[in-house]
Amino acid sequence: MAITTSLCSPPNHSPTLPTFSISNLPSFQPQSSSSSSSSKFGVNLVSNDALILAAAAEAVTLARAAVNAAREAVEESAAGVGGEVWIYRDGSEANGLVMRRTRRRKRRKNLELLDLEEKGYFENKSFSSGSVKSGYLSRREEVDCCLSLKEGAELEATRIRITDAQEHEPTSKQLAKAIGMEMRSVDKMLCDRRDSQERIYRSYRRLVVSIAVGYQGRGLSLQDLIQEGSIGLLRGAHKFDPDRGHKLSTYVYWWIRQAIIRAIEKKSRLVRLPGNMCMMVAKIAEAKNDLSRRLRRAPTCEEIAEAVDMHVSIIKLVSEKSRTPISLDRTVTDQGCMRLQEIIAGPDETMPEKMVMKRLMKQEVKKLLKSLSDREAHVLRLHFGLNGKSPQTFEEIGRVLKLSRERVRQINGIALSKLRHTSIVDNLRLYLYIL
Repeated sequence: MAITTSLCSPPNHSPTLPTFSISNLPSFQPQSSSSSSSSKFGVNLVSNDALILAAAAEAVTLARAAVNAAREAVEESAAGVGGEVWIYRDGSEANGLVMRRTRRRKRRKNLELLDLEEKGYFENKSFSSGSVKSGYLSRREEVDCCLSLKEGAELEATRIRITDAQEHEPTSKQLAKAIGMEMRSVDKMLCDRRDSQERIYRSYRRLVVSIAVGYQGRGLSLQDLIQEGSIGLLRGAHKFDPDRGHKLSTYVYWWIRQAIIRAIEKKSRLVRLPGNMCMMVAKIAEAKNDLSRRLRRAPTCEEIAEAVDMHVSIIKLVSEKSRTPISLDRTVTDQGCMRLQEIIAGPDETMPEKMVMKRLMKQEVKKLLKSLSDREAHVLRLHFGLNGKSPQTFEEIGRVLKLSRERVRQINGIALSKLRHTSIVDNLRLYLYIL
């Protein structure tokens, strides 16, 4: 009797159960007990060895499949973020913890950028990792576009001049007659100008976005920064001179940057600061950050003033003026509903008691002035501002009354001496302790 055992284990599939091929098996006949027991022992021994080998092969195959599945999951997760697998120099893949942290940082930093991609600001989704210089115009295309922009700018200046003179928009025929060209040529110039603006914007908007991203977090959103940078791009393209030998991207870079910086200075605050004040704010903030890193604490105004070579009073003034305004509709706590305007005291003029007291005091002052002559009362009203206007000097009052400064001073002194001996003055002393 010959018994053969074959183990089938394909490389990419789980192993199958061992199959036994029994050839030349005779028909069942009664034999001796010794031969029967030896045959059974041989079959059991072969079967146990085959099962052990099958279990080991299955464990190895399952482990291999688990490793492959983990590798594929890591590659898919990395490709979902940036389309690339993070690999160290020695060729080993980054662990999952590092990759998760990197993905979180990218999501936090480029959240607005991803929103812009979804809205169609970029032609493809690989902008953040692609080259900024791709899609730029050639030298010949730069010359053609800038020439069209300059011709269109001259045509626009002529249109504005005619509009100011006639107080209405000129027609294409009037515009063509004013510049000595055919109407067809004027229409072509206007179309070429619009096409050139659109072409320059589409070719260099990646440059605009790359500059605008660096100015995030300064009071304007990324969309606003891109809009202001695009305006600077077109302004720089109008002033570009190809004969100087520079590239358009090099020239408009500074126009884009300047437009973004000025927009931040003018539009990032609720209360706009002057240009020189914005420069001082940036200089003081830079010095403050530098001192904080070196001293490992918040620097004082004296230390900042010494670092920027300014007076301490200027540092305090700039720090006070650059504070962010707080809305009165803001809630006191995150959980509560009470607003700041409900607990912050208003000016005294808005209190009913103060308003009534001031009205009564004005009535007493009018009674007091009635005890004087008209000229004396008029001089006191002008000198002390009792008529609701700003107080005036004796010289200014003299020019109004056509009197000398000394004479006005004498009239004022006589009027005050009369009021001191009036009984109504005692009624006014009460308001000194109330108001």
